[in-house]
Order: sequence, then C-alpha cells, then structure tokens
Amino acid sequence: MTSRLLKKEFVLAMHPTVPLFLAMAAMVLIPNYPFTVIFFYMTLGIFFTCLQGRENNDVFYSVSLPVEKRDIVKARLLFACIVETAQIVLVSFFAMFRSQAANAAGLDANPALYGFAFILFGLFNIVFFPAYYANLQKVGITFIKATTIYFIASCLIEASAFVVPFVKNELDSVSSSALPYQLAVLASGILLFALLSFAAYRLSAKRLSEHDIQP
Repeated sequence: MTSRLLKKEFVLAMHPTVPLFLAMAAMVLIPNYPFTVIFFYMTLGIFFTCLQGRENNDVFYSVSLPVEKRDIVKARLLFACIVETAQIVLVSFFAMFRSQAANAAGLDANPALYGFAFILFGLFNIVFFPAYYANLQKVGITFIKATTIYFIASCLIEASAFVVPFVKNELDSVSSSALPYQLAVLASGILLFALLSFAAYRLSAKRLSEHDIQP
C-alpha cells in the first residue's frame, strides 16, 4: 500500500517546481558560490508540494482511502527523502565537471559537503513535517520555522570553513589526503539524515493521528 501512495506522491501530489529545483543542482558549477544554498531549493519544492496539497485537500483525499494515516505520512516522508537524496546525487554529478579551484565562498564540492547536506535535510525534515501534520493549514509558518533552522545550520557550516582549522584544512579541501575525513562526514551525515527523517515520520504519524481531517 505504501508503494501505491508513494506513486501518488510523484504522479499527483508533486509540485511542478520539484524537477526544476532538481535541475538547480547545476548551480554547483558557479564559481565561488555558497553550495549549501543549492539544497535549500529542494526544501522549497517540498513546501510547494505541501502547500498545493493543502489547496487540493490532498490529505483529506488520502485519509478517505482504505489506508492508515501512518502510511500517508510514510509516503510523504519517503517522497521527501527521495527528492532530497536525488538533489545531493545530482550536485555530486555536476561537481565532477567543476575545475579543482577552491570555493572562496565556503565549502568545496566534496564528500563533506554532501554529508552536511544530508544533515541539513534531516534538520529540515524533523522540524517541518511534525509541525505540518500537527496543523495542515499553517504550511507557511511551518516552512519559515524549518528554514530558519536550516539557514542557521547552513551559516554555521559555511562559516566553519573559515574559522575552524580542521574544517578549513581537511573538510574544505579538494586534496585526496583529506578524503578519509570527508568520507567520514558523509557517512555520519547519511546516518543522521536517516535517524532524523525516521524520527520525523514517527512524530508526524502521531500528530496526524491525533486530529480529524476536515475538507
């Protein structure tokens, strides 16, 4: 049943801007650009999808189907995790066509950046989705809260490339000698992303089950 709901997410619920924001992964080719900003666009696509769902009574339609509420939440979280991961994969693909020049605006395009991107998406998910399913009408306020956390974390990550010696010398680098440290950050980021997103699912399912859905 979850697979069918997930198909509904991509076929019926997904906002048309999501593919556009996926294409913005090519912005990694821009010289001296703060790359963590690129991942923000996908959070915007998720927001538009939820906003469109509010206008179309998507959740009301879904709960009228012979499915459990937690499966509705699971499909939306899976959708979000898939497009978020796709964004990171596409950024890493386009990064292969960059020159090896250092990024003067923040982190270089390397595995550490992708690990931090997973963490940023995990933070967004844990803030946005439980609040969204607690009150489906206040999508905008929920998005502002989630993106505030996102940008605070993003600024700290980018700033660390200038003020934290380990980040500056090992993580903000295109040197092959720093690769083990960067891969460790990537693995840690994937793990945190999975844990935070799972926690977001559990909290969101609980919030949705606590109130009746009205059209």
